[in-house]
Amino acid sequence: MSLFQGLHISGSALTANRLRMDVISSNIANANTTRARMVNGAWEPYRAKQVVMTPIETQSFSSILDTAMGKGTNIEGVKVSAIIEDQSDFKLVYDPEHPDANAEGYVQLPNVDLLKEIVNLMSATRTYEANVTALNAAKAMYMKALEIGK
Repeated sequence: MSLFQGLHISGSALTANRLRMDVISSNIANANTTRARMVNGAWEPYRAKQVVMTPIETQSFSSILDTAMGKGTNIEGVKVSAIIEDQSDFKLVYDPEHPDANAEGYVQLPNVDLLKEIVNLMSATRTYEANVTALNAAKAMYMKALEIGK
């Protein structure tokens, strides 16, 4: 493990969780958007989006050998591999006065679950804070190591 690998791991997690918080914020902001995009000539409500994260793995010979021998891991962080749309059904709400109501008086609302989004936002925030703490601890250790030579 290199000297800066811990900083790289925390930095990649900070970047990924920042994007995750942005996507969650977009979901919350569009929780009532009934006209997000045109599909087959008709407006479709906003679809909730989810962030998919995967580990960043090195493929060097030494990292694979170390992993095989049980001496370490070849994971060097996390990356966002995709932002996917939730394909679950839209919520139907009876509101015949709404301009987007269908012939029966029902309006399709986005498939955003606000409670779930708030919990995901709290989780992403806590993960972000934990990585900031790890980054600061590594920085403090490096500073103390530099003071040894004084």
